[in-house]
Amino acid sequence: MALARSPAISPRFAHTISTPTASSYLRLRCNLQDNSGSPIPNSQNLQMFILGMGFVGQFFAADLKNKGWVVSGTCTSIPKKTKLEQMGFDAYIFDANDPDPEVLDVIQHHSHLVISIPPVAGLGDPMLHHKGLLKSKLKQGNVRWLSYLSSTRVYGDSCGAWVDEDHPIIPTNELARARLAAEEGWLRFGRDLDVAVQIFRLGGIYGPGRSAIDTIIKQEPLSTSQRMRSSRRYTSRIHVADICQALNASIEKPSGGKIYNIVDDDPAPRVEVFTFAQNLVKSKWPDHGQPLINPLITDSLIPEGGYSEEKRVSNSRMKEELGVKLLHPTYRSGLQDIIRHVESPFVHNPPSP
Repeated sequence: MALARSPAISPRFAHTISTPTASSYLRLRCNLQDNSGSPIPNSQNLQMFILGMGFVGQFFAADLKNKGWVVSGTCTSIPKKTKLEQMGFDAYIFDANDPDPEVLDVIQHHSHLVISIPPVAGLGDPMLHHKGLLKSKLKQGNVRWLSYLSSTRVYGDSCGAWVDEDHPIIPTNELARARLAAEEGWLRFGRDLDVAVQIFRLGGIYGPGRSAIDTIIKQEPLSTSQRMRSSRRYTSRIHVADICQALNASIEKPSGGKIYNIVDDDPAPRVEVFTFAQNLVKSKWPDHGQPLINPLITDSLIPEGGYSEEKRVSNSRMKEELGVKLLHPTYRSGLQDIIRHVESPFVHNPPSP
């Protein structure tokens, strides 16, 4: 369905005032509140299991732990398991292609479940290949809320027009089609188990340790796919703290079968974002003594056929139905918040005698 109105967005080049920090750069903490201004009530009955405790999963887990939740989750290696346990979580090494029934037994005792395992090319969602086993484990369990973390890539190309959750879906590659199939599979799974399933279509995820700021500081070359994406006029993105906000809001207002775009207000081009990040770094450390190169200026690849998968993703439903007020409505606010918590990454060597 075409949008009947344009979503309210912040002026592209207006001055933005940074909100109070929602996450610590070093401690991976969100310290968020729900939209009523009160912390989500602590309860022994609130137990979250996160299948795939990567970047988003760790932030969300830390946020919930701060609120008194019991949080467990999975990872794919012993070093990751050790790290998660040091953060205070029960962690399980887990292969979604060959799920361990004992881990599934653990999941069934949790009240809430987040699926953050991406589909695999040629296979699709690995967990849904074992949905019969998962269903049998959860059928008599405590899970009453489930969120699947998807991607705005499912929309494909709309020639730069705004798209909302009712927009026709035309995925343009195999992984996007696998994402869409996973969404449909998890929604069916929820209906079969009478569990409220929400789909979150995330924009490009950034946050402390994973942002244009970090790329500029590290001065690492971009991959070919990253450089290809840099040619787009519009890139929807979302700060990890705002993903935490949206998940918390969904827990407070569960709506089975609903799909939400989780993006900020400003689908800005990556070149613009990296230029802003470069200027922030130069301003904070003007005497670092090293040349800072914007990788998107030097390495951009403009595809011969022009721009691809151009779209601007609307977040109106997230705001109106979940009541989310973004901590970082634009990349400017998000990057300003990140750099405030970065200690000097530049080593000043003393001059030789």
